[in-house]
Amino acid sequence: MASTPAASVAAAVVAALMLASCCLAEDPFANYEFVVSYKTLSPLGVPQQVIVVNDQFPGPVINVTTNYNVVVNVRNHLDEELLLTWSGIQMRRSSWQDGVLGTNCPIPPRWNWTYHFQVKDQIGSFYYFPSLNFQKASGGYGGFIINNRAVISVPFPQPDGDIVITIGDWYIRNHTALRKTLNGGQLLGMPDGVLINGKGPYRYNDTLVPVGIDHETINVDPGKTYRIRVHNVGVSTSLNFRIQGHNLLMAETEGTYTVMSNFTSLDIHVGQSYSFLLYTDQNASTDYYIVASARFVNQSEWSRVTGVGILQYSNSKGKASGPLPDPPNDQYDKTFSMQQARSIRTNGSASGARPNPQGSFHYGQINVTDFYLIKNEPPVRIGDHLKTALNRLSFLQPKTPIRLADWYNLKGVYKADFPNKPLTSAPKVDTSIINGTYKGFMEIVLQNNDTKVQSYHLDGYAFFVVGMDFGDWTENSRGQYNKWDGIVRSTVQVYPGAWTAILISLDNVGVWNLRTENLDYLHLGQETYIKVVNPDISASNKTENPLPDNVLYCGALAHMQVPQAAATLATGSPFVLLAMVLISAFVPYINL
Repeated sequence: MASTPAASVAAAVVAALMLASCCLAEDPFANYEFVVSYKTLSPLGVPQQVIVVNDQFPGPVINVTTNYNVVVNVRNHLDEELLLTWSGIQMRRSSWQDGVLGTNCPIPPRWNWTYHFQVKDQIGSFYYFPSLNFQKASGGYGGFIINNRAVISVPFPQPDGDIVITIGDWYIRNHTALRKTLNGGQLLGMPDGVLINGKGPYRYNDTLVPVGIDHETINVDPGKTYRIRVHNVGVSTSLNFRIQGHNLLMAETEGTYTVMSNFTSLDIHVGQSYSFLLYTDQNASTDYYIVASARFVNQSEWSRVTGVGILQYSNSKGKASGPLPDPPNDQYDKTFSMQQARSIRTNGSASGARPNPQGSFHYGQINVTDFYLIKNEPPVRIGDHLKTALNRLSFLQPKTPIRLADWYNLKGVYKADFPNKPLTSAPKVDTSIINGTYKGFMEIVLQNNDTKVQSYHLDGYAFFVVGMDFGDWTENSRGQYNKWDGIVRSTVQVYPGAWTAILISLDNVGVWNLRTENLDYLHLGQETYIKVVNPDISASNKTENPLPDNVLYCGALAHMQVPQAAATLATGSPFVLLAMVLISAFVPYINL
């Protein structure tokens, strides 16, 4: 009997699934279906438009194990373009999946697009969020956990539970209104509140907290140990996190196990993630406050935007009451916070994603090949627009993604001439990126000449935080670098009137976003990219994955994009999604 097209496809599906069952056991697939849409919610008691994932705010937690292949089919049910980015996930060899405008064309409204990446050689606590159009200010974020493989133990007894906590400042105005404010040349002003897991404050104060606000309650059993993973997913406010009557035993930050130290509270800056061990060893006569309050501000003025949740023991005998636990008292003196940050060290004796100790890489003995002093300043007017800049360059997003332009040899999309020190000329708008050296070792000094804390994040990498201090960085500042056990992370704070130095081993080929995590300043241009290319063309297919089959086209390549019937094949079944991914690999061999 002659083979029909349907029979050919069916045979290919069976063959693909058989291949999956026999060959992918070592690196399993984790499949997710994300529907990103709007929903009317009232986190601060006022109805507003919130971005939800699968009707959830915050969105569902991605929970996988080292080396898993992650497949996330994203359906964009918003009325504007969308990209999800995966903060701290290194996307080894695959900046195509990074979900920022330098590497991906946006997902149009009513379209779906499938991310496919491997969480290669990583463990830890991360999160995802929408990277375009100020959408993060309206939600769309969720936790991302990468667990150790069973053959590699964690450096502490296995906890009895794992709890994700998102904290962040929040505005009652939605992201489109906030975007309009910034585009109109005005700053956003003080937020309206701080949310904990998408909910407003517990009514600890009848004057500051109105009736009818839903608060977060985290239920625990006495005598247990919980791992709590805390992410500051807010717009621009540094927050102090604390739990009344309990210590926070720091265990890990953004994929690195830390020297375990107890904190009564910790400053968590925008975009940063930590995990702590929480021992439920307190008297359960009442519930306990969970607090996230703004730092380096006038506390009396900002008290109304404090986030408050409840830690409730299963044998609790009453509600929490009385004043909140005090924050650090150094509004105008950032020394305490900086000393706290400096005390966070890498646990060199703990294995991470691999069995060899993390401390075996002696970063302090490697010669620096590239140096950049990158300075930010307060917002300035460039022409008729309010802008922020790095080294006096405000980044202009190209219409064609940088990595896609390189793949198709398009010229004039960007310039690889980002200055290695601040320009002395007037600030300007430009599409200028850093040209990194493959397998080089880059030193970046982030100098903050603004009046508020800035956080900086680098996609594709974890970097060594080797120093921070007040004043201007000089060559002599290297004498105080920590060259032995500096923390390794992907997001670091820079205090106002201060500097932070990081070292990066440039071993991940691609185009990688270096940005402020302060969403308002990012929207106004405070970012660039680092381009890392393997000069050995014959080996390039080993150091970078090829262009994905489902790549989206835009800008100068928009004519190459074929129409998409929204979610025609995305049935929501992980089995079907896996089949689709596998079939794509067999398409050249299927005779239709």
